[in-house]
Amino acid sequence: MKKLIENLNAVMAAENIKRNEPMKDHTSFRVGGPADLFLKPQTRAELGKALAICRASGKPLYIMGNGSNLLVRDGGYRGIIIQTKALNKVTIEGETLIAEPGISLKDLANIALEAKLTGLEFASGIPGSLGGGVTMNAGAYDGEMKNIIRSIEVITEDGSFKTIPVEACDFGYRKSILQQHPWVLVGVTIDLARGDYQKIKEKMLEFNTQRRNKQPLEYPSAGSTFRRPPGYYAGKLVQDAGFGGYTLGGAMVSEKHSGFVINKNNATAADILNLIAAIQAGVKEKFGVDLQTEVIVIGED
Repeated sequence: MKKLIENLNAVMAAENIKRNEPMKDHTSFRVGGPADLFLKPQTRAELGKALAICRASGKPLYIMGNGSNLLVRDGGYRGIIIQTKALNKVTIEGETLIAEPGISLKDLANIALEAKLTGLEFASGIPGSLGGGVTMNAGAYDGEMKNIIRSIEVITEDGSFKTIPVEACDFGYRKSILQQHPWVLVGVTIDLARGDYQKIKEKMLEFNTQRRNKQPLEYPSAGSTFRRPPGYYAGKLVQDAGFGGYTLGGAMVSEKHSGFVINKNNATAADILNLIAAIQAGVKEKFGVDLQTEVIVIGED
């Protein structure tokens, strides 16, 4: 580890290299043990150099954005986590946005609004980064990321930069080609359209009001806990299986929306995972449906 940190110090500022960093400080669930090494590169060039050093070390490596769809187990992560949150630059070229992955979808939607560009309104309330949104093909209300992306740029296994057109991104329900390869997203080109400022703003306000009214935004969570099973709604299955308001340790199924597991009272990651497992077992027993999580789980108990 000492040699690895020495190598990283040659390409990154020391304050952006953290040892034994508590992941509860970097995830929206507000739980999680320490990562052995936590890196915060500030530029694409830093990211590329740090990535090469980390890959050469052979240690487990995970790339994260805002941590809004991530659950780190209580034992932490025995390896390196690179956070891309600082890579948040956006360039506007006519009706096109060229953005780095660390910018939040909310901020990106507001940039589009100020530029009077329509097409990103659906993403204005999604609590995540652009990188996570692209990786998961995030969607809400009337839109999905795949509908507005022209291309993505990644760092491949060998450290080279590669542009992938949207047709080759294999976008589907909560999936993309980024889940199939150890690539790191560094840029997204988004095509929007000219629109009316007031209409764009009103649409964003409408979507965000609906979100506040229907979702337990006042508690730490990772958004929707479960993927939508074909032919069903996850929240309704959870409710109908008798788990509405169900509590296990400090974790709870939201009374406002049963599709959300929340950190109600200083939950541990184990509380959350045990509650998820209980829900999955109950729904399977009652309805024969396998609920898959949207939340990504890493680390050890």
